Amino acid sequence: MVKMRLGLLLVSAVFLLLGISLPILQIDRLFLFSQTPSLIDLVSGLVEEGDWGLALLIALFSIVFPAAKLVLVLSTEAGLLRQGRDRLGIFGRALPHLSKWSMMDVMLVAIAIFAAKKSGLATAVAQPGLWCYAGSAIITGVLSPFASMAAQNRSETDMR
Repeated sequence: MVKMRLGLLLVSAVFLLLGISLPILQIDRLFLFSQTPSLIDLVSGLVEEGDWGLALLIALFSIVFPAAKLVLVLSTEAGLLRQGRDRLGIFGRALPHLSKWSMMDVMLVAIAIFAAKKSGLATAVAQPGLWCYAGSAIITGVLSPFASMAAQNRSETDMR
């Protein structure tokens, strides 16, 4: 069972990399202009335009937090991070807080697609990057509680 969860977490890592680098959205304006930005393109575009604050927020919530959560879940599942007062550490205690932001980006892109379609000025269609990103968030979110339970069981076993 542990090997299956580790395998799924590795799939989640690949999905996260694809979700960050593949286009997440195709926006067509006036049938002449088309854009297909990835999350990396979005962050770098904001930096180029001088919107450092927004770029930092998107980078944190879209790239850093999901990657950190995935690393924490993988570490916990693999037995590298154990639960317990002294063993959990600041990173392990951060896992539940990172879990709360898992699907935030997927929801924001869905709202952007809805707004573009409703405005009539542009059409927007979800691209493979969004589906990969959502897949990663779902897999990691579903497996997070199992990793925490496995770490707790290992800690109880070590105490005996």
